[in-house]
Amino acid sequence: MKKKWTMLLVVMFALTSIFLTSCKDDSDDPAVPTLTAFEIMQDYMEDNGMDITSVLTSWIKTASSVNDIMTDTDPLNDYYIMDIRSASAYAAGHIPSAVNVPFTDVVTAAANAGDKTIAVVCYSGQSACHAVVALRLSGYSDAFSIMWGMSGWHTDVMDAVADTIITKYDSWSASCSQLDDPNWTAAPGDIADNIVFDLPDFDLTVASTDGAEILAERVNAMLAGGFKGIAATTVLADPTQYFINNYWTTTDVEFYGNIDGAYRINPLEITNLDPSKQIVTYCWTGQTSSMITAYLNVLGFDAVSLKNGANSMIYDDLETHKWDAAAIVDLPLEVSP
Repeated sequence: MKKKWTMLLVVMFALTSIFLTSCKDDSDDPAVPTLTAFEIMQDYMEDNGMDITSVLTSWIKTASSVNDIMTDTDPLNDYYIMDIRSASAYAAGHIPSAVNVPFTDVVTAAANAGDKTIAVVCYSGQSACHAVVALRLSGYSDAFSIMWGMSGWHTDVMDAVADTIITKYDSWSASCSQLDDPNWTAAPGDIADNIVFDLPDFDLTVASTDGAEILAERVNAMLAGGFKGIAATTVLADPTQYFINNYWTTTDVEFYGNIDGAYRINPLEITNLDPSKQIVTYCWTGQTSSMITAYLNVLGFDAVSLKNGANSMIYDDLETHKWDAAAIVDLPLEVSP
C-alpha cells in the first residue's frame, strides 16, 4: 500500500510540474517586435526591387524615339500609350493609337496593355511622371513617360493649351530675376549639410499586414491626391517653410547657386528628409522631381514638386537642361470626332 501511495505522489508531482510549466508567465520573454504599416511596406518594396534607384531607371523616352517604334514595320513592339489629359484635349489631337485614361485610373487601365510596355503622356511630362511611379510600384516596372508630354510632340497641341511649355518661354524670360532674389544664393551656392532624421513613423491607415496590399492602397491614395506641384515664386517667397532638396550635382550647384537653405540629397536617401515638413524637390524641368515627389507621397511624406524646375527660376541663365522649342519635331497627330 505504501508503494502505491508513493507512486501516486510521484505522478501527481510530475503532473503539477507540467501544469505549472505550461502556465508560466512569459512576460519576461523577449517580445516579438510589431512592424508598422510603413515598415511592412518598405520591406516589401525593397524585396521586390521597388527602391527609388530602381524606379528612377529608364523612366523617360523622347517623343521621336516613341514615334520610331510606333511607325516601324513591327507591330509587336508597339507601346500601349495612355494619354492622361482631359477628354477635350485628347480629342483635339493625340498620338495615333493612344487611349485616353483618367489620371486616377492608370493602374486599373494597365490591365488592357497586355504584354505591351506602357507609355504615359500628359501636357508637359510632369503629371505623367506621377502616373509612371504608380505603374512601376504596381508591377509595371518598364512603364515610362514621354519626355515633355504632348508639348514636345507637336506645336499645334502646345498652341491649343494655355498651360504648356511654349506659352511659358516669354513669362520665364520676363520673370527670371531669381538669381537676384534675396532668397537665392548665388554661385558657388551654399548647400546645407545633410542631417539624418528618424525614419518616418506615419500612421498609414491600412488594415492589412500584407506589404503588397499596403502598397496598393498607398499608390491609390497618391493617385487620388492628384499631381502635387508648387510654383517657384511660392517657395522663394519663404523657403524656411519647406524642406528643400536641390536634385542637382555639386558641379551644377557651384555653377548656378541654389535656393537658400536647400539640401542636396542625390542619390535620394529618405533618412535625410525631414518628415515633419513639406518636402520640395526641384530638378531642371520638373519631370525627375515629379517622379521623386510621387514616390515620397506613396511612402507617406507630404511632398511637392517644384513646377518646371530650374526653367521656371533661371531660364535665361541655363546653359543645359533647358526647355527648347527647337526640339519639338511635329510628329503625327490623330483627331477624334
